[in-house]
Amino acid sequence: MEAKHLSKYMSADIARVESIMRASLGSDIRLLQETNNDVLASGGKRIRPIMAVLVAKALGRCNDDTYLFAAASELIHNASLLHDDVADDASLRRGKPTVSSILGPRASVLLGDFWLVKGIDVILSAQRYGDRVMHGFAKTLSHLAEGEMLQLELARTGRTTEEDYLRVIFDKTASLFEVSAYSAAISAGVPDARVAAAANYARCVGMAFQIKDDIFDYQEASNIGKPVGQDLRERKITLPLLGAFKTKPERETEIRKKVCLVPEHPEYIAEIMEYVRDGEGIHYAEKRMQYYLHEAVESLSAFPDCQEKEYLAYVVHYISERTF
Repeated sequence: MEAKHLSKYMSADIARVESIMRASLGSDIRLLQETNNDVLASGGKRIRPIMAVLVAKALGRCNDDTYLFAAASELIHNASLLHDDVADDASLRRGKPTVSSILGPRASVLLGDFWLVKGIDVILSAQRYGDRVMHGFAKTLSHLAEGEMLQLELARTGRTTEEDYLRVIFDKTASLFEVSAYSAAISAGVPDARVAAAANYARCVGMAFQIKDDIFDYQEASNIGKPVGQDLRERKITLPLLGAFKTKPERETEIRKKVCLVPEHPEYIAEIMEYVRDGEGIHYAEKRMQYYLHEAVESLSAFPDCQEKEYLAYVVHYISERTF
């Protein structure tokens, strides 16, 4: 199976999701409309709505509400990115200038708020289960805010532990994967056990997805739309570095101090990256990523055998092998 096969299979579904997104974002304010169109055109992987629709189809009942919840997950995801770009002072997103860098942080925050509200509107327009799903998304929005604040706090102290790191990536990334599949399973009207299996599958995929992104930050050949070493520039201690601490603990205190000083001393980046590579930090992170991917596949055992289940298993393979 190849990515193009999944893309072809899902093309009509994603077109429907994007149609809902576009309709919800309509505005008579030209700057807002043009900026919305630019953000929509930048695309992204659409992995959350793809998973959501596949989950509902695999569980036997994809319907209008499924597409609404899938669209809402992507609207809220993009809202979080618009806010993150301000918090991280990011100039690039998916290899293109961010709204914050073009129009300023104020505009990016306002646009993120707009997308967030539209996502909530879309959820509440569902024919069934809207209230239950809204509770799930409300919890996720809390996670997104808490994760960002925890990450900011940890960047100031340089004291990130592996437990801290795993909480941050759940809050900021995996929680939205989780609620995307959770809401899709609810829309399919399946028993709670299968809803839980779908949510766990997506949570594990989300954890692995973020670990892979954090591995890219230490690989010169990465092509994820941000400079290599960007996490270090933002004083973020991620899993590859935490893994190196385990094999080269004698330099941990020194390296943690240097991470905190990277904004003033960018020359430390090359030294820290070499430390991670010598300490097999990337290998450590890859092993943890594979653990989550294995757990994701195990969760699929609760699904009936079907083509969509095979595609969900392929998503796991894609996360492991992706190069951007």
